[in-house]
Amino acid sequence: MSCEPRGIYPPIGVLKPVAENVWIVDGPLIRFGMPWPRMSFPTRMTVIRLAGGLFIHSPTALSPILKKHLQELGSPRWIVGPNRIHYWWIPDWKDAYPGADIYLAPRIREQSRGRINFTANALSGTAGYPWDDELMTLPVEGSFMTEIEFFHPKSHTLVLTDLIENFEPSRLDGFFMRCLTWLGGVQDPHGSMPRDMRMTFSRNLLNLKAAVEMMIEWDPERIILAHGRWYETDGTQELRRAFGWLLG
Repeated sequence: MSCEPRGIYPPIGVLKPVAENVWIVDGPLIRFGMPWPRMSFPTRMTVIRLAGGLFIHSPTALSPILKKHLQELGSPRWIVGPNRIHYWWIPDWKDAYPGADIYLAPRIREQSRGRINFTANALSGTAGYPWDDELMTLPVEGSFMTEIEFFHPKSHTLVLTDLIENFEPSRLDGFFMRCLTWLGGVQDPHGSMPRDMRMTFSRNLLNLKAAVEMMIEWDPERIILAHGRWYETDGTQELRRAFGWLLG
C-alpha cells in the first residue's frame, strides 16, 4: 500500500521525458497561501537541453539520484526563478552547480527575506539572454508579481508557472479544497489563471491580453504548468479556453 501523499505526481524527483530535449521533474508538496486556509500545491520543474547546457526552470528539491540523472543529459547552465514565489530551492542548486548562472524574476530577492543573498542576473525583458536563439522569453507584468514565460519552438512547448493552475479534484484532500479550487477557477478540466491573481492584473489587462495573444501566436502543442495536470496536447486551444474571460 502506498504512503505517498495524494496530491503528488509520482514518481517524484526523477526526469520524465516530455519531448525531444525537454523533461519535467515532479516534486514534493508545498503549503502555500494565507495563514488560513493554506493549500497543498504539487510542484514541477522543467529541464530543457540547449546548445550551451541545461536550462532549469523553477527548480524543485535536488536529490542525489536527480543529480546523477542530470549528469547524463549535460550540465545545468542556467537556473531560473520565473516569478517571486518560485525560488525556494535555488540556493541548493547554486551550491551544487557553482558554474551555473542564476536568473531571477523581479522581486524574488525581496520575497526571499535573505534566502537569496548571492549575485544573480535579472529576468526582465524579452531578449538579451544567452538562450535567445533557442528559447523565447516573455515577461507578464502584474502589480503583485511579474511572471516570465518561455517557449521552446523546436518542441512546440510553452512553459508557464502560475499563470495557469489546474488542480485535479481526485488529488485534493477533501470537499473544502475541491470547493476552494473551483471557486478560484483552477480546477481541472477548467484550469485557468487564479481569480485572486487576475485581480492583481486589473491595471495591466491590456498587457496581459497582448502576452496571451503572443503565446497563442506561438501555437504551442503542449503547455507545462508548475501546479496540477499539465497539457500534453492542444496547447493553443487550452490557452484560448483558459483566457476566454480575457480574450472576449
